[in-house]
Amino acid sequence: MKKPAALLATLGVAGALALSAPLTASAYTPSAPEGTTAVAPGGTATLGFGGFAPGETITFSLTGWNASGASLATIVRTAVETASITKPAAADGSTTVDVTLPADAAGAYTVTATGGTSGASASAALDTGIPVPAEAGGGSGDGSGSDSLSPTGGDLTSVGLWVGGGALLLGGAAVVTATAIRRQRSDS
Repeated sequence: MKKPAALLATLGVAGALALSAPLTASAYTPSAPEGTTAVAPGGTATLGFGGFAPGETITFSLTGWNASGASLATIVRTAVETASITKPAAADGSTTVDVTLPADAAGAYTVTATGGTSGASASAALDTGIPVPAEAGGGSGDGSGSDSLSPTGGDLTSVGLWVGGGALLLGGAAVVTATAIRRQRSDS
């Protein structure tokens, strides 16, 4: 009678270990300013983010119309529509970034902070209140970004962790089953 109880206990421990592996890998839940921050063209906004691993390197990316003309702290001009910079998080996992939009900024912008170690990310929205010029290929020209595709799907890192956790669970179950069958045959 002890054998089925031991088997169930082993399966329970193996399942708990397999399922906790993906959960511990995503222990950090970053936060960003809520809502949309209004910034005038040529203006600067300081955005605070939190919830990252202490001291981890954070990559900030700014995406939007003419984002190549914007600056993030020390980044100046780039040739693409995304500007980025990296800096470490403080001991409490918080960090800030100064975003200076170009003088001809228009429409909405997104600032994304991504942890280099945790892979966790958070985004903040900026808006100039000025429509993107229609000749700039900005869709409807109303600055709403309604003609752009919305992001879909999930974070591939967490999907990989869940698949790996499931594989560990199945592997553990196979080992426990094989051991139980081997013991049963040796007792017979």
